[in-house]
Amino acid sequence: MQPGVEAAIIAGGVGVVTVIATVLTQLRISRRTSESTEMTLRQQSVQLDATLVAQRDQLATTLKAQSQQLERTLGEQRTRTLNERFATAAGQLGSDKPAAVRLAGVYAMAGLADDWEENRQTCVDVLCGYLRMPYEADPGDEAPEPVRLAFEASRQVRHTVIRVITAHLRDGAAVSWQGLDFDFMGVVFDGGNFVGANFSGGEVNFIGAEFSSGDVHFVNTKFSGGVVTFSYAKFSGSEVIFQDAEFSGGIVYFVNTKFSGGTVNFYRAEFSGGTVGLYDALFSGGEVFFCDADFSGGTVGFDGARFSGSRVSFADAEFRTDTGNFRFPGARFSGGTVDFSKVRDWSVPPRFGWKGTPPPGVTLPPKEDQSKSEP
Repeated sequence: MQPGVEAAIIAGGVGVVTVIATVLTQLRISRRTSESTEMTLRQQSVQLDATLVAQRDQLATTLKAQSQQLERTLGEQRTRTLNERFATAAGQLGSDKPAAVRLAGVYAMAGLADDWEENRQTCVDVLCGYLRMPYEADPGDEAPEPVRLAFEASRQVRHTVIRVITAHLRDGAAVSWQGLDFDFMGVVFDGGNFVGANFSGGEVNFIGAEFSSGDVHFVNTKFSGGVVTFSYAKFSGSEVIFQDAEFSGGIVYFVNTKFSGGTVNFYRAEFSGGTVGLYDALFSGGEVFFCDADFSGGTVGFDGARFSGSRVSFADAEFRTDTGNFRFPGARFSGGTVDFSKVRDWSVPPRFGWKGTPPPGVTLPPKEDQSKSEP
């Protein structure tokens, strides 16, 4: 081989080796660069994740604080609005306001009671308080027309209060007021409608109420819980109708109640539970009908009642269940009539306070063994 050719081959081999070395070097550099880049990217990714987590937590904290502040602000604003509505409605019910304004106040207060659950009882107390305001008696047909119209307008407002309360006590009411307290102490009722009301809890107070005129309806009314008190109430001139009323639980008191006029009708009333106490009640006039009533459970007591002038009838009533809790111990019969002669079912007679022949004015079913009626 010629020296020139050999030199050329050697030079070429060196060149190839150089190229290969260069390529290998570049590959190593590229690999190290890639590894470094990958590490940098991983570090940057970790840092970014940490930054995003911190920002997310900060954002969540900020949003929670803002939400809580917004809720507080809205709550305070709502409370202010409700208080303003209460003040406005209460102001409309003032006795010095025209009847139209008072009527608007009734509906405003009822609407507020529906919207303000935590103060619903307070709103109802205001409505009942309106009924307890001093009652101006009917001036009569001979009164000047302005006086007569003013009385009629005022009565319309009172009857509207009763209708609004009753609507909220019926089963299925959009907003129920069942279970609340209702204070009708001393209220003079010259009419009113409690039809279908369900007094299922709370305390309902008719103490000292006067049923002096008009018709007052408790038709289909349910007394199924809580305490309802008619003690010292006066039934003196109106027709009070408890037709189809249900006394199935709780306690209903008629202690020292006076029946001196008008008509009180318990037609088809059902006494199936709880306690109905007519203790020391005075029947001195008018008519009281327990016709078609069902005394099949619970306690119905006329303990110490005085029958001195009323007509009391139990026609078609049913005394079926031997609960021993329909009783007249200590009752005094000195006038009027108490008629059991036409009862439908006398299976378990009431417990009376006499033996043998009943007092004058008391009529029992014919051919009954009076020994069953011993106390």
